[in-house]
Amino acid sequence: MNALPEFHYLRPATAADAVRMHAASPASHYIAGGTDLMPNLRRGLVTIGAAIDLGGVKELGEIVEQGNTLRIGSGVSLAQIAAHPVVQARLPAVAQAALGVAGPTHRAAATLGGNLCLDTRCNYYNQSEAWRAGNNYCMKRDGEGCRVAKKSKRCYAAFSGDVAPALIALGAEVEILGTEGVRRQPLLELYRDDGMKWLTLAPGELLVAVQVSLDDAWVSAYEKVRMRGAIDFPLAGVAVALRREKGVLTGLRIACTGVASQPIAIDGLDAVLGRPLDAAALATISEQADLANRSMKTTLVDALYRRGVSLVLAKRLTQRLWDAAV
Repeated sequence: MNALPEFHYLRPATAADAVRMHAASPASHYIAGGTDLMPNLRRGLVTIGAAIDLGGVKELGEIVEQGNTLRIGSGVSLAQIAAHPVVQARLPAVAQAALGVAGPTHRAAATLGGNLCLDTRCNYYNQSEAWRAGNNYCMKRDGEGCRVAKKSKRCYAAFSGDVAPALIALGAEVEILGTEGVRRQPLLELYRDDGMKWLTLAPGELLVAVQVSLDDAWVSAYEKVRMRGAIDFPLAGVAVALRREKGVLTGLRIACTGVASQPIAIDGLDAVLGRPLDAAALATISEQADLANRSMKTTLVDALYRRGVSLVLAKRLTQRLWDAAV
């Protein structure tokens, strides 16, 4: 990797200060744990005029239980989330997803906001400057075309954050601060299916917190497949949230990561509600998961493998939660 480029360093005391600093320096980037941004800077994938360090913003680093809602600040580390007793007991998919990110030292530094806003990844993009130069670059950095889909006018780099699908399956909302004030929206709406413009955040907007309901009628789980048993990003990851009442499914949400340029929520699952989880229901879940999957050859393994793995995970987790929710 190359040496870090020169940039200014700013350290706000509040989230509002951070947004004002960004407005005064539009070429700046927010940084918290830095586990994604710093390697990308060294590889020449990102250029910045200033780094706005969010580590001193207390309001971003808190987990607060508010009635039947848990509010998790975007600056809370993944290690803190994975170890939090309320998350472990009532939002297990979130704890499992946070615990599955990278290695222990990464999780101690990496934050919720960083994982939710993780840069999309591709074999042709996440390389050194020398490698990219020797392979004629790609449209996500310095080139003109997508190396994955060569006739495409858009980038197919994949979103690989682990925590997003778990929170999406649990119906989480995000709190976003910009120069016009605070707004809230479903987490799913934070993303778009474009590897270069995967976030819907306006320039300078800051992800402040995530709010997720604490509804014990729902059970949840997250699982992923990766090349190694630790460190690696998911080739495919699936989160399932399920509600079982009187022997029938009354709620089912499934979300995936690693299979598109955004985390995806699987549609069409209402068709299996109001009946037991049987072979026909599992076949419908598999069919809908297959329709939603948009894997491309952005990793070391074939897209068809990632597609097949996501279907298996979706069915396996659904069956496991169904059996446990008696």
